[in-house]
Amino acid sequence: MKDAVLESKKAVVSEIQEKMTASQSTVVVEYRGLTVAEVTELRRSLRAEGIEFKVYKNSMSQRAAEAAGFNELTEQLTGPNAIAFSDDAVAPSRVLAKFAKKHDKLVLKGAIVEGKVVGVDTIKELSSLPNRDGMLSMLLSCLQAPVRSFACAVKAVADKDGEAAPAEEAAAE
Repeated sequence: MKDAVLESKKAVVSEIQEKMTASQSTVVVEYRGLTVAEVTELRRSLRAEGIEFKVYKNSMSQRAAEAAGFNELTEQLTGPNAIAFSDDAVAPSRVLAKFAKKHDKLVLKGAIVEGKVVGVDTIKELSSLPNRDGMLSMLLSCLQAPVRSFACAVKAVADKDGEAAPAEEAAAE
């Protein structure tokens, strides 16, 4: 019986470690003082962005962080914590920071973004970035700008040549 419990704990630690290393972004938050309705609202907004939000025992999370090589994160794994995992590097920071602005009780503690442990300041910086679709549209508009300028220049030259031709014909008559 004792071996079975130990094996299940090892499996949970392994699961957390796998999620920490496989995710583009892992954000740790403290949710002490949030009501059930607020946590439900938070989970719903995270789920809409494809973010997994889990509560684990701190001792297991600490072991997983150490095993994954994120020793700096173990300091933040105290108190009632929840961890958000995502394949998007920006989405968890954006959703959690937005929620934390409305609800003082949600405290951003730390994160792993693209394999690096970062602090609250970096999480807040990331939260100001748009989502993936927003970034792609910004990139697309940057790529379109030179083409649009070139097309306008060609059209202006064509219009200028088109205006000059009737004036030359009138002078020739």
